[in-house]
Amino acid sequence: MDIAPAAGAPLPVDWSTDGIVARRDRYFAASQRKFVPYETPLIFRRGEMQYVWDETGRKYTDLLGMNLCISVGHAHPTVVAAVQAQVEQLTHCTTMFYHPVPAHLAQELAATMPVGHDWVVHFTNSGAEAIDLALLMARAHTGAIDMLSLRTSYHGATFGAQALTGIAGFRHNVPQLGGVTFLPEPNRYRGVFGAQMQPYLDEIDRAIRTSTSGRLAGMIVEPVQGYGGIVEMPPGYIAGAFERVRAAGGLGIVDEVQSGFGRTGDHFWAFEADGVVPDIVVMAKGIGNGIPLGAVVARREVAESLADKFVFHTYGANPVACAAGRAVLQVIREEGLQANARAVGAALKAGLVDLQRRHPVIGDVRGIGLMLAVELVTDPVTKAPATEATARVFEETRRQGLVVSKSGPDRSVLRMVPPLCLSLADVGPVLDALDRSFAVA
Repeated sequence: MDIAPAAGAPLPVDWSTDGIVARRDRYFAASQRKFVPYETPLIFRRGEMQYVWDETGRKYTDLLGMNLCISVGHAHPTVVAAVQAQVEQLTHCTTMFYHPVPAHLAQELAATMPVGHDWVVHFTNSGAEAIDLALLMARAHTGAIDMLSLRTSYHGATFGAQALTGIAGFRHNVPQLGGVTFLPEPNRYRGVFGAQMQPYLDEIDRAIRTSTSGRLAGMIVEPVQGYGGIVEMPPGYIAGAFERVRAAGGLGIVDEVQSGFGRTGDHFWAFEADGVVPDIVVMAKGIGNGIPLGAVVARREVAESLADKFVFHTYGANPVACAAGRAVLQVIREEGLQANARAVGAALKAGLVDLQRRHPVIGDVRGIGLMLAVELVTDPVTKAPATEATARVFEETRRQGLVVSKSGPDRSVLRMVPPLCLSLADVGPVLDALDRSFAVA
């Protein structure tokens, strides 16, 4: 069968709506067809900063950032230029050979970590791979097996990462990796212990004493849970958790895949709000502004535990991806995007709180910086999840020209995590569109 086009002819792309849908349905595996949120497919053709356009030319404000992968803006010219320049020189350089760009990015990432520690970097292709590596690193370093994770956490869907994920929709009906104990998440809106923090810390002590061997490999925490519905860890929780984990011989692992790179506004890394120094930090998504890239940043003595074995990621430390990563750090710094996330996020959150007063279906507004969420309930007292109403509102946001995320364990949370370049001028139109959308609840 000859699948090549005629000599000299461009490779054709079928941009018809029917053709795109039919070809994907025919040739994508079921596992890759699953993650489709809307009743009818939403097809994108191009993006520019905080906006995207579908195949018909309709414009949307992207409040999802393509699942937080677009950090500094779609097709940001600085990132595009960096990628183009590197592609023209060398598309790939395996890590068995040396190239300066990945080493520069490693140095620049290490410089964002808490001072006074010796940080090293291992680049991967994705966040899930980075989580798998962090798990391997923790178990190798401590010689222990038991890990602690939180309910409603999301750390990825690979075999290792899903074992640490506390959302049923991402855990397949196969034997999971053992040695993982799940703890109640300190959700101040609907957590099992309410808004108090101490009982959640007491649960860590109880779990170590009753559900583990007593020796831990570590605990993994998202400072702000992403897919779990934008659940921010209360002040002092991560510090208290890591104190208990380290007393049991384990490492403190922070998953900044969704919350990092200035997204929460007050700090470059969300864990900084708790004044803690992790042993391992996992990052991905916004690190490459849509170019596949992930990383594990660890204290040197922890990372050295893997020195006697070969750990290899084919495209880890790819110079094109790392050139994008360097450009992302440059743009965040030069364009003041962390401060922008703080200011725009505060304005958007204030507007969401105002909408809550006018729409009883909104049970909670939460988040920090440009990592916000609205949780819908059928009753403000019982806080029963309004899953069906959320689905209706979600579909309406699309008709109103917004791209948001429907997430949370009960699919009752609208998550807003836009590119960090979302502007104050966008806030009013976004809130007006959301106001109209909540009217259909």
